[in-house]
Order: sequence, then structure tokens, then C-alpha cells
Amino acid sequence: MSQRPLPLAGLRIFDLTRILAGPTCTQILGDLGADVIKIERAGAGDDTRKWGPPFLKDKDGNDTHESAYYLSANRNKRSVTLDLAKPEGQRLARQLIAKCDVLIENFKSGDLARFGLGYDQLKAEFPRLVYCSITGFGQTGPYAPRAGYDYLAQGMGGIMSLTGQPESVPGSEPVKVGIAVADITTGLYAAISILAALRHRDATGDGQQVDLALLDTQVSWLANEGMNYLVGGKVPKRLGNAHPNIVPYQVFPCADGYFILAVGNDVQFRKFCEFAGRPEIAGDPRFATNPVRVKNREELVAILREITATKPRAYWLEGLEPLGVPCGPVNTLDQVFTDPQVLARNMKIEMTHEPAGVRLPMIGSPIKMSATPPAYRRAPPACGQHTDEVLRELLELPSAEIEALRRRGVV
Repeated sequence: MSQRPLPLAGLRIFDLTRILAGPTCTQILGDLGADVIKIERAGAGDDTRKWGPPFLKDKDGNDTHESAYYLSANRNKRSVTLDLAKPEGQRLARQLIAKCDVLIENFKSGDLARFGLGYDQLKAEFPRLVYCSITGFGQTGPYAPRAGYDYLAQGMGGIMSLTGQPESVPGSEPVKVGIAVADITTGLYAAISILAALRHRDATGDGQQVDLALLDTQVSWLANEGMNYLVGGKVPKRLGNAHPNIVPYQVFPCADGYFILAVGNDVQFRKFCEFAGRPEIAGDPRFATNPVRVKNREELVAILREITATKPRAYWLEGLEPLGVPCGPVNTLDQVFTDPQVLARNMKIEMTHEPAGVRLPMIGSPIKMSATPPAYRRAPPACGQHTDEVLRELLELPSAEIEALRRRGVV
């Protein structure tokens, strides 16, 4: 059977992003079939190419110029080097934009206007263009001119005030999430917004600017804790691994380590207590329902910690799962990427990295679609790997002209 066209086949993206938020967005679109043209600086490229070690090793065991960080968010793209500071580079950029449906950029607010590539400078010439800007603080507001980074967004957006051990623990302090969640979530929202803008474009013929900010996204990610504050008026405190609204819902010790117990309702709590050989705890008026368990969190958790510590992890996981009591291990990454469920869902894949001549392990897309699933067509490119290909294909430039542009440092 022939492969069905991917859902975004026929869309072309002019990708002026680097680091993580923008590349996350464009990788999602590329996985779903869009032709992503990644524009990079000649000789330098995306900053994250140098963010190692580790670096991908070529077939001879030597480090390449592709860090693992860069490889995480740049598959299904074609890399073109282009010097936007040169008038010829700006002219080529406009010619390429004319062949694209979407422009995505994460320059500081207003920076692209220096090259004649700001939204207001392009919208009349390209009225159908969807122009997505990703910045730390957005295109408006008092912080708009500032540079923004994931770490700052996590701090300013409140998530660090909720992450880490409680203040009562000696030496505790606010802690950032271990991955760049503000960047990644902004990339997700950008992809969703672009698809909505394309839907509008196809219905009306009008493009528009999409304005995404790391801080906005991080604030939106406060979710139930943000609403707890807005409705209840009480500033939440750090709870470590505990849940603000459900008890018991946290990491517990066992005889050989730790496991997660995630009791979501009173029926599950009764089943846990019965399995633990302490059914009377579920009948205790202090613990019988979730609201009273939240109020009496410290007393209950202290009792449960003594109980769980008496048995090994396998006892709890193997005994509670058949009863429908949610629980799980705290896996290290080697355990994650050998987990049978992770492997069965194709969350670990391999691609051929042609410049390095090796097979490249990668994290798969979480998107599962019955008719048009994501496809892994291109490994993350070397810097400028597709410059000649794209200029010949889209602009029909002859090889001699491309070489002349290269000699002048335009590409």
C-alpha cells in the first residue's frame, strides 16, 4: 500500500527560529508533513549546535557539529544558510517567503524589522502569510523589549514557587523544572495557533500575526494551582512531590527505594488501605474522604510512609495495579527507554544521519493518528546541508549563481 499524504503535506514553513521553543514548534509541523526550511547563519547555525557535550559521533567515532540538544528539536527540516544582514540575503529571504505559507521567528521584538522582515513590512506584500513571533514577553506590554529565556519565564511565571521541597525543609529553595517547560509548551501553543491561523487563512484568504510569549505560556500552565489562588485567594506553597488537592498523591518510600502512589478517589483509597492490611485507616473520620485527607495531610502521610517502607517496591506495584489503584515507579532515563510500554508506543526511534553516516536514536512523536500518523523523513540537518537543494528547487537558481552567492558570503 502506498503511504497516504501527511496531513500538512503541501505547507511550507520559513523557519527563522533557534534554541528550543521555535524549533519544537517547527519539528511538530515537520513531523506532520510540512516542508520546513530552517534558516541559519553560515558558519554558526543554531546556537544549540554547540550546546554539548554530548555530540553526535560520526562513523569514525569523531564528534560532529550536532549536539544532542540540537538533535532533540530539528528533525524533518531542511537547513539553508543565509546572511540576513546583507541586502542580497534579505532579497533571497523575500523570494523564499513568497514560496511559503508560514514564517516563524523568535528574534527579540522588533529585531527583524532591521532586515526589512518585520510583520508590518511583509503583510501587504504577502497578505496570505501566517507570521508567528515567539518571544520571552510578547509584542506588547512593558517587558516586550526584553530578552526572555525559559529559566526567567519559570521564575516570573510562578512555577518555581510551586516546585521544590517545602519551606519547612532546611536548605530548601525554589527549583526549576528539569526540562525547559516554558520553551516546549510555547512551541506547542505556537503549533496550535499556526494551524488555527491557517484554517482562518484558507477560509478568508487573510494571513495574520501570531504572538506567543514564554511568560504568557508559563502563566497559563499554572492550571489548577493558578485557579486555586484566583478562587481561594491563598498563595500556594511548595509541597515537594505532593499534590495540592489530592491526598495521598506523591512519592512514598519502600524497602528498596521509592514508588508513586496516586490515589484519585475514595474508592481507590479504601482499596489501598485494605491491601496494606490497614482497612481501619479508610474508616477514620480524619481520612475517610479526600477533602478531610487534604486537611489532615501531615498526619496521614506520616502513617502511610511507615506502612509503605516495610515492603519492597515490587510488592506495591504488582499488588496495587490489579486492584485499580494508580501507582508507578520513579524511572531513570535508562529505564524509560527500555520500558515495554514506551517501546510499544514507538517513543524511541532511529533515523539515518547521512552526513555522519550513522544511525541516530531519537525520541518519537507522541502524536498517534490512525490515518495520517507523523513520519520521520529527514534526520536533523547539518548546518546549510540543503542550501543548494532549496535554492535550486524553490528559486530555480543555477549552480553558478549559488556558488557566486557563497563566495560573497550571502549563503
